[in-house]
Amino acid sequence: MTKTLADLIEDQLPQTQCTKCGYPACRPYAEAIARGEAEINQCPPGGIEGVARLSSVTGRPVIPINPANGVERPRPVAFIDESLCIGCTLCIQACPVDAITGAAKQMHTILPSLCTGCDLCVAPCPVDCIAMVPVTGETGWAAWSQPAADAARERHDFRTERLRREKEENDARLAAKALEKMRAVTAEVTNTPEELAEKERKRAIIAAAMERARLKAAGNPHDKA
Repeated sequence: MTKTLADLIEDQLPQTQCTKCGYPACRPYAEAIARGEAEINQCPPGGIEGVARLSSVTGRPVIPINPANGVERPRPVAFIDESLCIGCTLCIQACPVDAITGAAKQMHTILPSLCTGCDLCVAPCPVDCIAMVPVTGETGWAAWSQPAADAARERHDFRTERLRREKEENDARLAAKALEKMRAVTAEVTNTPEELAEKERKRAIIAAAMERARLKAAGNPHDKA
């Protein structure tokens, strides 16, 4: 299958999914570049080598990383201070590549081999127990690799599909509940006068029985007679 320009551009991105480029993931950034709506210097994780890679695909000149998007830096990995973690799961929800394990109200742990150093888990943490720790002296693509980028993209795409499927299933459950409720209301409205009268009679019988039970429990003398 012939690749589009957006496909070729995406192949040159480090797939950290960090959103520093100003887009929600690497793919939307690639599509924006292909449309001419974004510059090729908005990806700090890729560094100046990343700009050169994008230049080779798009034919645009190599320019410095835009400081508004961040700076090229040694690759970091997130670290959770487990003694402070409260198990809120906000970091898990923020991680774009499923590199954090844990459950609600339980300690969370970063999987260093999967972490892309995107920083997205830091801000949501309500107890500031996450730190980004540099793990390389190199920056940009020198601190990364194509296999790591390919694996990160695969995990991101898998997570995106999983969240989409879960949302569809949840929407289907809510729709089924709403339909069942609507059917119940419709059935109530479409009852014949005779059916409504019979239901009211049964309600009255039940209410009278409950009242007699209440009076008996209260020691009503009329009820004892």
